[in-house]
Amino acid sequence: MADITDPENTLIIETTKGRVVIAMRPDLAPGHVAHIKKLARENFYDGIVFHRVIDGFMAQTGCPKGSGTGNSKYPDLKAEFSREPHVRGTASMARASSPNSANSQFFICFDEASFLDGQYTVWGNVIEGMDNVDKIKRGEPVREPDKMISVRVAADV
Repeated sequence: MADITDPENTLIIETTKGRVVIAMRPDLAPGHVAHIKKLARENFYDGIVFHRVIDGFMAQTGCPKGSGTGNSKYPDLKAEFSREPHVRGTASMARASSPNSANSQFFICFDEASFLDGQYTVWGNVIEGMDNVDKIKRGEPVREPDKMISVRVAADV
């Protein structure tokens, strides 16, 4: 079990493959962390599938349409790029070509992805359950995809 030192900035995701715990990084991306917590507290992420999962790269989720074409009802976020590297377990925001187009979709890196560094907003790191992320069914799109059953802020559990 992960040592949760900051429950207000820890995300607990129950997936069809098991639990994944993410330590959120408001020091890197305060706007994104606040947005993700708001969506989690509204149960927005519950039942959303991992729609794009590329072996050796990342597992992407957060699209209410399950296709990569949808977002939350809220406005897109201003980019909060940092020097934080994209490595195994990094949680980062997906976006369209515009740097300021991140909204509800995010991905978890399976491996080092330095070509994303400084171009996507890193907002957290997996501290428990990376083995469960590794089990998520692959595909683009994924047939019979795995999903997030529930997403909660640890302080609320």
